[in-house]
Amino acid sequence: MEEEILSRMRRSIVDGAPQHAAALAQEWLQSGSEPLHAINDGFIPGMRHVGEQFGCRALYLPDVMAAAEAMKAATAVLEPEIQRRGLKRGVRGTVVLGTVQGDIHEIGKNLVGTLLIAAGFRVIDLGCNVAAERFAEAAEQAGADAVGASSLLTTTMVRHRDVIAAMERRNLRPRVKIIVGGAPVTGKWSAEIGADGYAADAQRALDLVKRLVAPSAGDAP
Repeated sequence: MEEEILSRMRRSIVDGAPQHAAALAQEWLQSGSEPLHAINDGFIPGMRHVGEQFGCRALYLPDVMAAAEAMKAATAVLEPEIQRRGLKRGVRGTVVLGTVQGDIHEIGKNLVGTLLIAAGFRVIDLGCNVAAERFAEAAEQAGADAVGASSLLTTTMVRHRDVIAAMERRNLRPRVKIIVGGAPVTGKWSAEIGADGYAADAQRALDLVKRLVAPSAGDAP
């Protein structure tokens, strides 16, 4: 019975079905089962499968975003019980993500977050139009291992410098790695501002974070 519901959890993520995922999470809690078990053996494997299929182009951006919504719906049900029990989720690292101040584009950033979650990272998504100091504050509060700052506009790309400066003011560098991305961003720009790396797309961003944050973890979830 337990394995059957875990299988349904995985399928709810692959299908991108938020209401079904939330209902399964609620059913799991009502049975008295361990909430972390549902996340680690039910929902995250579903996200991992979606990430793998996206990587080999068997699934596309709308599929990944739908899966992410289903994952959010499930964790919204399970997270309060995890906190109530004082449980801790095993993660490969913590990553703060956001689109820089003055920029409201976030599809690419959201995709990066989805793939990171699928790979076993804890993701704190600050959304878009995020001030530099907010990046640093969130990184400090969360004990983050990395910060990802996105910009789709050339006019807002300069805000990456501000994010790095804010991180330095809080003495978070070089322990906290900073990666940058977005349509106008290049490896040359990353090196110029002193970031730790640049990724041209979501899959490369995931690979970069793995190298910078969890190099000894290999491809383990």
